[in-house]
Amino acid sequence: MSLSGELVDDAQGPVSSATGRPLTKRGEATRRRLLEAAELVFAEQGYHEASIVKITERAGIGLGTFYLYFDSKQAIFEALVLDLNRRVRHSMSESMEGASSRLEAERAGFAGFFRFTAEHPALYRVVREAEFVSPEVLRLHYTRIVEGYEAGLRAAQAAGDVDRALDPQTTAWALMGMGELIGMRFLLWERDADGRPPSQLDPVVFAGMTRFIDNALAPRPGATHGEEQA
Repeated sequence: MSLSGELVDDAQGPVSSATGRPLTKRGEATRRRLLEAAELVFAEQGYHEASIVKITERAGIGLGTFYLYFDSKQAIFEALVLDLNRRVRHSMSESMEGASSRLEAERAGFAGFFRFTAEHPALYRVVREAEFVSPEVLRLHYTRIVEGYEAGLRAAQAAGDVDRALDPQTTAWALMGMGELIGMRFLLWERDADGRPPSQLDPVVFAGMTRFIDNALAPRPGATHGEEQA
């Protein structure tokens, strides 16, 4: 089973897999508790060791109630990937609001991304396991991020904020990949003397990364549009 009816577009909102109808406020709260529990269980134990029983026990919700919202372990796993995707995109978009230039927006967006991943390290394990559990939802996760990213870069090129010689699609994938690996190395793998992970990305690492991005994206001084495309 893949991409079940539980997985709907952001604009539609969640529905019950049992009835296909939109959830009530109470139903949305119950579904949220299940997703929060699933985030912890999948992150701690991995997909194959996780179980519906472990998720419902962590959520404090009856086993029978689970099936009013999801019809399988894979269904809640896929829903969790898309829920994490929606929330990390929201964190990035919210951080970028009010930016005066694309380069400023890039710095703010990555700050939002790293803030979210520091609070939700499960994002890494869950997304990586999706490659084997549900390749379709993995592709959807990355595609949803890149589509908005690419559109923003195209608009910035038209405004003269970003080097017009860059291919927006390639650039979007490259920036997303860089952010993901920087986060993995300096947030997911990093530990202090007591074995605790950092609560935020090291400012020195962040400054080095944003300097690299500024140099890569900034328009070349004195170049005309035709020269940039040559």
